[in-house]
Order: sequence, then structure tokens, then C-alpha cells
Amino acid sequence: MQMDEHSQMAMNDHSQMGHHDMTMGDMDMGNGHMMHMGNLKRKFWVSLVLTIPILLLSPIMGKQLPFQLTFPGSDWVIAVIGTILFFYGGAPFFSGAYGELASKKPAMMTLITMGIGVAYIYSIYSLIANDIFHVTPTVTNFFWELATLIDIMLLGHWVEMNAVMNAGSAVDALGKLLPQTAHVVGDDGKTTDVNLADLKTGQTVEVRAGEQIPADATILNGSSAVNESLVTGEAAAVKKTKDDQVIGGSVNGDGTFTAKVTGTGDSGYLAQVMTLIQNAQDAKSASENLADRVAGYLFYAALIVGIVAFVVWLGLTNLTTALPVAVAVFVIACPHALGLAVPLVVARSTSLAAQNGLLLRNRDVLEQVGHLKYALMDKTGTLTQGHFTVNHVQSLTDQASDHDILQLMANLESGSSHPLATGILTAAKDADLTVKAAKDAKQTTGVGQFGTIDGTTYGLVAVNYLDKHNLDYDHDQFKSLAAEGNSISFLVTDDQVLGLVAEGDQVKPTAGKLIKALKRHGITPVMLTGDNRETADKVAHAVGIDDVQARLLPEDKEKLVQEYQQRGKVLFIGDGVNDAPSLARADIGMAIGSGTDVAIEAADVILVASKPADVIQFLALARATNRKMTENLWWGAGYNLIAIPLAAGILAPIGFILNPMVGAIVMSLSTVIVAINALTLHLEKID
Repeated sequence: MQMDEHSQMAMNDHSQMGHHDMTMGDMDMGNGHMMHMGNLKRKFWVSLVLTIPILLLSPIMGKQLPFQLTFPGSDWVIAVIGTILFFYGGAPFFSGAYGELASKKPAMMTLITMGIGVAYIYSIYSLIANDIFHVTPTVTNFFWELATLIDIMLLGHWVEMNAVMNAGSAVDALGKLLPQTAHVVGDDGKTTDVNLADLKTGQTVEVRAGEQIPADATILNGSSAVNESLVTGEAAAVKKTKDDQVIGGSVNGDGTFTAKVTGTGDSGYLAQVMTLIQNAQDAKSASENLADRVAGYLFYAALIVGIVAFVVWLGLTNLTTALPVAVAVFVIACPHALGLAVPLVVARSTSLAAQNGLLLRNRDVLEQVGHLKYALMDKTGTLTQGHFTVNHVQSLTDQASDHDILQLMANLESGSSHPLATGILTAAKDADLTVKAAKDAKQTTGVGQFGTIDGTTYGLVAVNYLDKHNLDYDHDQFKSLAAEGNSISFLVTDDQVLGLVAEGDQVKPTAGKLIKALKRHGITPVMLTGDNRETADKVAHAVGIDDVQARLLPEDKEKLVQEYQQRGKVLFIGDGVNDAPSLARADIGMAIGSGTDVAIEAADVILVASKPADVIQFLALARATNRKMTENLWWGAGYNLIAIPLAAGILAPIGFILNPMVGAIVMSLSTVIVAINALTLHLEKID
């Protein structure tokens, strides 16, 4: 399924959301050879119908059962139906095997093709030997095994594709929360109901008590309590008032409000979530590559063991005995359980992640967790709330009062969404100051905000700017305010420092728990911040971090990521905007934010609830997922490791040889075990 179609279906035709059309979706059958899900489903049902007469007419391992029929020419009927079934039902596997062999990497599809190919060729050989040359004793055919193997493989891959597509069902279900219509408020104040597909960004909508919010929006008037469980995973109501953001699909409480639409269709939050999930499903994980490598090894093992067994049995007995043994080895080698081992776990893991507010953009990172040595994290917004309040404003010039300084700062920051800017603007509002936007406003990352007010250029900068330009300031006052946990900004013009503002932030309640959990897992926490050393040290001490890097620019953070990578694998946790270079550079980039403001293209994982404790959830999920992957790989490969030598006759001296029928039954059981094991993956909720 293409992502644009997926998003459009999710956002513009929600009435069909969550009802996966089995004619949609593609599956990689090996090295880029895609199989359409509708075709796969159709092939399974047609193959199953063709199997019925084969089961009724073909002896099972040469034994006639009471329900089976025979008549003159029945063997030829079986051969014709078996041939149709082989070429029709086996086509997806042939295509996949061709791709694998063309790239010189035989894997899953090659193994399956070898199994059903050998079964078919040997069965045709038995038909010729029995019905044309009338050899004695008669040669047992494998049409019964061929048919059931093809059915099992097609069913398994259909189930696999359906499971992987439905891995995002927890996210798709969010689309059902979207109402069919939205109440649009016109310029004349009248409300008109429009189809959700016709809703446009910038329009004003009215959301009434108990309704689902139709799209991402900013509240203009009114207030309410909104259930944002789709974001946080928790059903607690969140108070929303003017200027607050609401997310499409959230459930409104008992209040009524109007809001300006900020995101619809592909730009909406739900569409972004679905894109992330789809991308995570499409990505080929390292464990799947491992599964393919294991299948490649099994292919060579079966090929070698089959040939050796044929030669040995031919030397000890005759062709009539040796050939069936070799065929049994090739047929039994089919690795269906191995093919399902990883995808089913990933499907379950992706679903659990979505339910717990963990958006996995790149599921490869799940396998990196066990090798992590360092967790580098930004301070503001990650360890702290990111909601600054002004604790101190002071004019440092006789030409301006404290209020004048705050006024100039607010004018500079009027167009900024930085947390420090928000704190200043809130203080200006509380002081009843009239804010006028500065002209030519420009933010320099890691330095400050600049702009022109009444013809004079001002800058609101950090202390490193003063040090770099040798501007004089009261160092003792700076250290005193910073030691209290404040972030200090200075208002400057030309070579003069006009004033300062000290803003405080609060440590998140679960930040300390995160640091303890990281240490418990053998991961060293490191705090990176552009803030001053005094403030950084206070926050670090509060949460239990020993390694602190302060007064950093974004490029400094990226360099530090590279430096720590020289010592081991690095997890970087940041806000996803200013930290984008570091997020992209780290072995695991984790953006902690609302899910709408983060640079999702830079991060591997997004924690939409902005809670540090969710990092622990991710670590727990990754470890549980890797454990299930390993278990399933052993279940899948273990069957083959045992069945192949048994089919080759390793226990023949004591009178035991595994026949293909028993092997097929055991194979089916191993597939069931793999599926059940994947479904038992769970994640305990961490408060």
C-alpha cells in the first residue's frame, strides 16, 4: 500500500478506516519481488480448492485411506491438477527465489521453492515410472505433500502479510475517532456541517461537548477537558483553553470551543502517526536479514545433506531407496516457521509501541538497545518541563526601566516559539505590556534572537555571546542567579548590555526515574545543554547525572555524539528540532515531543507524550522484542536442524527415518508455536 493512499484513506475517508481491504497491500516475496495481498489471498483459496481432489484421489505416503477414491486414470487426473497447483500456487515463491538467486543470496523463497519443486518433479517421475514403465515396487508420489505444502506456505504468507498490515491497527483505529463531518464557522458566524474530506487548514470549527475533534487545531475561544489517550496512552482529561493545541481524533469533554484548523489530511497528527508506522513496517530489520541468512544456511545444508544422503543410500542400497530419502530431505527443509519468526514479533511490537505512545520510525533500533553504552540527552524539554517563568528582570542602564527592558525583550521574542521566549511573553502579558513585533526578527541557533525596534537593532543573547564579544557584565550576579537554576539572557545593542532576564524551569517528575533506569541497564547518562554551567549542574545534580556538557551549540552536540560513539553505541534524546543533527547522527535518535513539532525525519523513535519515563518503556519493549525474536528464530530454525538429519536417515541404524508427511505436520506445529509466542509479547505499563 502506498503511503499517500493510506493517509488519504485514513484522513479523508475515515468510514473505511481500520477495515483492511485484502486486495490492497504488497509483500516482499524476496529481494524486491512484490506480491499483492489480494493475489496472495486468491492464490490460497484457489490452491485450496485444487487440493481437495488431490486429497481425495492421492494416497498419503502410498497408503490408501477409507475416504480416498481411485479409478482408471486417476493418477493422471492428480498429475494434471497437481501441475496446475504447482505452477499457479507456487508462482510467488518461484519469483522470490529468482530474485534471491539473481542476487546470489538464497534464502527463504529459495528454500520453499526447493521443497515444492523437488516434490513436484519426483511426483511426475513416479507417474512415469508407475503408469508408463510399470516399475516394481511402485514409486510413491508426493502430490499430497506438494499440495498441502503449497497451501501451508500460501496461508502462512497471507497470515504474515495480514499480521504485518494489522500491526498498525492500534493506530488505524484512531482514524475511526474522526467524525464524518465538522462544524465550520463562517465569516458571518453561522455554523455549517461539511464533510471531513472538505475541511481545510485555516478554517474555524466548533467542537461541541462529547464530540470527537475533527482535525488538529488551535483553540480560539472557550475551554474544555480533552481526552488525549491517543497521544499519551492514558485516558486522563487534559485541560484546554485559548491558544492551546488540540489533536484531531481526541475526545472533547463537557465544554464547547471554537478552534482554527492547523492540520488536515496528510498534515494531520494521525496521518503522521500512520506514516511512521507504515515506514517502520516497510523497513527491513537486521533480525529479518539474520532470518534470511539462516534460511540461506539451511538451503545449503539441505542441499548438501540431501546429496550426501542420496550418495550414501545409493551406495548402501539402491536408487529406489536413495531417491526418496533425498527428496524427503529437500521437502522437509521448507522453513515456514522461520519465515514468520521475525515479522510476527515486529507486528506485535509495532502495535504495542503505538498503543504506548512510542512511534518507531526505524524499527532497526530495537536491535541496537542491547549494545547501548551512553544516553546523551538535552536538558530543556527532556529532563525539564520546558515551561520557563520569569523570576527576575533587571535594567542595567539608566535610560530604561525594568518594564522597558521587558517590553523590548517581548517585542524581540513576539514571533518566536522557543520556551524562553514563551516565558518572556507570558511575563509581558501579566504586566499588561503591549507587544509589538520587532522588524527583521531573526533567530540565530545557539546564540539568541535579533531584531530592529524603532530603528535600533537589539539582541537577546546568552552569556557566551557576551564572552565572545568581550562585553562587560556582572559575573557575580550572573553566577548567583544561575546557581538558583535560572537560564540567563541579556538584552544588548551595539556594544552595550542593557538588561537581563532570569527564567526558571522545573525538572520533570519522572526524570530521576529515567536516569536510575538507564544506570541500572548499564547505560551512562550524559546531559548536553546550551545553557550555562551553573544551571546545568543544578539540574544534573537533581536527577543524578554526573557527566554534564554545557554552553553548547547544536553542532557541538553532534560532535559530542561522534566522540561518545568512539566509546560505544549512543542513544540521543532531544526535542527533535534544534537537536536534529544529533538525532540523525546517534545510533538511536529519540525525539521527545508532541509528535507534531518534532523533526520526525531526523529521529528513529518519537515519544509523543513527552515523558522521560517513556524512554524506559522503549528500552523494556526493545528488550522484550529482541527476546521474542531470538526465541522464534530458534523455534523456526530448530525444527529444520532436527528434521533434516532425521529425514536423511541418521537414525536409520535403529530403524527410524522421518517421512515427509510427519515432517510437514511438525513444521505446521512449529509455525503455530511461533505465532503464539509472538502474540504473547507484552509491555508492562510504567507510571
